[in-house]
Amino acid sequence: MVKSIIKFSAVIMLFISACSSSNSKPLLIEFSADSTAIEFHNIDPAGLLQLKNANSADSVLVELVSVLQTLSEKDTSLREEPIKGKLLLTDSSIVFKPYAPFIKGREYLVITHLNASFGSMEKMLKNEMAGSVKPNQEVLTR
Repeated sequence: MVKSIIKFSAVIMLFISACSSSNSKPLLIEFSADSTAIEFHNIDPAGLLQLKNANSADSVLVELVSVLQTLSEKDTSLREEPIKGKLLLTDSSIVFKPYAPFIKGREYLVITHLNASFGSMEKMLKNEMAGSVKPNQEVLTR
């Protein structure tokens, strides 16, 4: 009985720590100063360290970040399609560099699971937890 209470307490503490974010700043997704790349800042340090230590960090990053060219009312010939590029890890951020340059005036949808969580401590206590992890999304206009 005592062992089951200890196990239950450990599981609850692990769940609480997993739902709380140690990084209070929201994920920042923006074009680089020269608009040749997309930068991801304020990444949770523990998550960034895990990415750096991953055996195949490239394949893990590809699963975490997607960049799509969005549809445009101005140009009906455009289709929503993924933008191919490479992801680079730096000391405190991740940089997406496309193989072809971003086109001025077009919108790009960035979808990432970086810093994504099931919910905050407040949402857990209010029973407003999501059933799945919701990705961070940002529309950037070049």
